[in-house]
Amino acid sequence: MKMKLFMLASMIALCLCGARAAGAASAPAGGEWNKLIEAAKKEGQLRVMGPAGSKLREALTETFTKNYGIGVDYIGASGFQIPSRVGVERRVGVYGWDIFMAGTTTLVKGLKPQGAVDPIEPALILPDIKDVKKWRGGELPFFDHDRTGLSVLRGAGQYLFINTKLVRAPEFKSWRDLLNPKWKGKIVIGRDPRIAGYGNATFKFFFTDRNLGQGYIKELLKQEPPLLRDDRIAAQWLAQGKYPICICSDIDTVRLIDEGLPITAIDARQLKEGTHVTSAYANISVANRAPHPNAAKLYANWLLSKEGTTLFSRASGMPAIRLDVPTDHLKPWTIPEANWQISNTEEGLAFEEPLGVFLKQVMGE
Repeated sequence: MKMKLFMLASMIALCLCGARAAGAASAPAGGEWNKLIEAAKKEGQLRVMGPAGSKLREALTETFTKNYGIGVDYIGASGFQIPSRVGVERRVGVYGWDIFMAGTTTLVKGLKPQGAVDPIEPALILPDIKDVKKWRGGELPFFDHDRTGLSVLRGAGQYLFINTKLVRAPEFKSWRDLLNPKWKGKIVIGRDPRIAGYGNATFKFFFTDRNLGQGYIKELLKQEPPLLRDDRIAAQWLAQGKYPICICSDIDTVRLIDEGLPITAIDARQLKEGTHVTSAYANISVANRAPHPNAAKLYANWLLSKEGTTLFSRASGMPAIRLDVPTDHLKPWTIPEANWQISNTEEGLAFEEPLGVFLKQVMGE
């Protein structure tokens, strides 16, 4: 009896070890997946260029390394830095990256024209990922026609915040309420819309929304908002009451909210026009001529699995596009409505050029 119990315990332990080796990615038993794991382990390393921040770095590297024993050399970078760096490297024959995670402007307009990314679809192995029923909208969230990458997370473009000691949230039922003469000189914009980032994305929403448009942008600018290039300063000014209203980064403002400062978000669900839906930096592409192609393929499948996506969502505070990822960690205003426009697919990016021309006309260089 003792021998039988020992053999049963050994078999369970072996099964658990096998499941661990396959990761928590609901992998198919044996076959192509196990071969990929072994090939990736032989490469032994992975190089990722992705969003900056220690919390994101930890979420996007530590569990993957723990699951598969593959070290991740992770470099955090701003979206505008990535194409120029990769371009310089490739001109001298250096192909140093396996995975890119960035905004779709960076990936589609920056890296794709350089031939620096390959279509991601051939890299997808896990049935769990390829099952369209797992994804919101019933389709894989490719962000361009060539399917060079997938969005992992998408959230409401939440950039309108108020100082609760100076403004009452119920006052806002439309973006047009910002045009009230009493708010002239009392709105700060944390990121100049003429440069890449959430400021540009917000103004692109204004530009394309049929209830707002160019006229709204002109009227909003007549409110004389300071246009900063430092999100942290804008959030601090809001918390201090220097400006009672801020169109600014949710990253910096949420941090101050969590610290107990008198700031709250104007939930876009209470606004007539809503807002846009963005994946921000939460998009993944596999690098062309990746030095560790098997590790890159393994990582892409892991990140798009329930485990990887959940870790990414928790670290970023953005909702996942996978339907099986929990939302209990999210601020309620981050969850988008189904009918809101997705701003940073290839179709959405097409509006960036006309928006840029318009902003130069009304704001100058």
